[in-house]
Amino acid sequence: MRAFAAAATAVAAPTPARLRLRLPFGPRAQRSGHCRPASSSRLLRVSCGATTMGDETSTSVPAQEQEPTVGAGSVKQQLSRLVISSLRTTVPEVEVEPMVEVSAKFADYQCNNAMGLWSKVKGSGTSFKNPNAIGQAIAKNLPSSDIIESTSVAGPGFVNITLSNSWVAKRIQDMLINGINTWAPILPVKKAVIDFSSPNIAKEMHVGHLRSTIIGDTLARMFEFSNVDVLRRNHVGDWGTQFGMLIEYLFEKFPNWQEIGSQAIGDLQVFYKASKHKFDNDPEFKERAQQGVVRLQGGEEKYREAWKKICDISRSEFDLVYKRLNVELEEKGESFYNPYIPQVLAELNSKGLIQESEGAQVIFIEGYQIPLIVVKRDGGFNYASTDLAALWYRLNVEKAEWIIYVTDVGQQQHFEMFFKAARMAGWLPDPKENKFPKTNHVGFGLVLGSDGKRFRTRSTEVVRLVELLDEAKSRSKSELLQRLTENGKIVDWTDEELEQTSEAVGYGAVKYADLKNNRLTNYTFSFEQMLSDKGNTAVYLQYAHARICSIIRKSNKDVEELKMSGAISLDHPDERVLGLYLIRFAEVVEEACTNLLPNVVCEYLYNLSEMFTKFYTNCQVVGSPEETSRLLLCQATAVVMRQCFQLLGITPVYKL
Repeated sequence: MRAFAAAATAVAAPTPARLRLRLPFGPRAQRSGHCRPASSSRLLRVSCGATTMGDETSTSVPAQEQEPTVGAGSVKQQLSRLVISSLRTTVPEVEVEPMVEVSAKFADYQCNNAMGLWSKVKGSGTSFKNPNAIGQAIAKNLPSSDIIESTSVAGPGFVNITLSNSWVAKRIQDMLINGINTWAPILPVKKAVIDFSSPNIAKEMHVGHLRSTIIGDTLARMFEFSNVDVLRRNHVGDWGTQFGMLIEYLFEKFPNWQEIGSQAIGDLQVFYKASKHKFDNDPEFKERAQQGVVRLQGGEEKYREAWKKICDISRSEFDLVYKRLNVELEEKGESFYNPYIPQVLAELNSKGLIQESEGAQVIFIEGYQIPLIVVKRDGGFNYASTDLAALWYRLNVEKAEWIIYVTDVGQQQHFEMFFKAARMAGWLPDPKENKFPKTNHVGFGLVLGSDGKRFRTRSTEVVRLVELLDEAKSRSKSELLQRLTENGKIVDWTDEELEQTSEAVGYGAVKYADLKNNRLTNYTFSFEQMLSDKGNTAVYLQYAHARICSIIRKSNKDVEELKMSGAISLDHPDERVLGLYLIRFAEVVEEACTNLLPNVVCEYLYNLSEMFTKFYTNCQVVGSPEETSRLLLCQATAVVMRQCFQLLGITPVYKL
């Protein structure tokens, strides 16, 4: 079970930049522990500085084994490969990673290696007199490429890089012809487990589960777009003491429960509360319930059958939420890993990690006053034992390289201790070594009400997610009907279009309001704000996308034909700004994946819509001499916006 406790916001600490040139196509470091060695060759992900990985920190990933094909990867990755070549020529005796970043004002990109190199070579008899001289050499030694239009060197060796307009235009047109998937970033792993949502059987899904579900689904979508095999795991709490309580209550109240089926339980939440009340106030019932857990875990058929029925009813409730959110998950709950716990604990014990403490079996973790309990005093297993067994399974059976857990920040200490125990066992390498496999806890803050407290209903109960989502859809539909009635366009809409658009806008508004925030922060839930068509909201972005589609429709031109016969030019300054931002899409998704921060994609999407508005204001599209080129820029913007929506789990609308 994954409790969603309140906690203070945590911020990832920065990592010092590394000053070693990892030749990008050398052999990959072997894994530590008993997990499988490095697998088949992969494409390079060039790191351009230190990054944060979820709630842990990391610098660049190790070099990969196979040189990427020409034109593969993001713009930053392609420029970094050119810089690597220049660094090898300029300072062959020094190992340093390429430091390539988007330039704020002087050019399109910037290489910032010179100052760091100067600190390494000065006083060593080098021919370079200062950092500027190193920058000049880096610029001079850049291989000839159709990517770069020009370079200049400023101040202490900053190499400013201006991209070729024709190359930018060609990259956009190639995407239109060959599809947005050609802009997928290159990540350093092939298989990942993303553990998210994770509600508890027989309990209501609440807003904490909503955040976990939305954030986890978006991370999965981003990794899948990046050609990573993602195992979407729902680690439901389906094994524990509460089941003895529920099953015994079922037997007591409905001796013929097998005949009347699901009707015996009815509302599972009411049933759970009634059984919990009896458990807390009836000692005899409590004893029967505790014995019931033993009989369930011992495999007694009658108890297993009742357990399965309760789980099935609960899953049907969860599915109502997942269907509305369009989220797919594969359930592997606590019960799945239960058979693996004894062998996993035996391995940990054989390595001398498990000790007895006050009747329990524990692992002492350096830096923590409390130990990690793996077997309780009564001999039962707990979250830690289940999580260790699940990690062992994911590493050794499923061969995952990156395992990501999406829960509230209140569980950060549990995961820190759990990950350290796994490293003590040799299952995971030291995070400072930047080797795989690796684990991360993706924490998130609270959803608050307008009073600044945890979001609840007036009756102080948790909010039912199905009702919350239906309310978003209902409000969206009301506002859409009012707008269409006022502008006289209601006659142009079918009932089906109204229903589908209301769902897309309503559900999308809830998702985007969550995802646009840094996940570590709390945010205030407000239907009024999230359904506003002004500012950084999903509704505003849906209107922006629908407006682009309207422009293309009104041109009466076949864009599919234009992208094959026409050409893009970026002669106007606002055309160039829009074009440059479009081709940054791949590195934005890479950044979001690397740092496990979906809000990076939200920020990009909002900025893209703002840049398009400026372009459309200053550059006439339909009827202009540049109509073909500008229609293609409109189409490219719409395609990238739609892919951003897809990554965020939002269904785009084509008219509003």
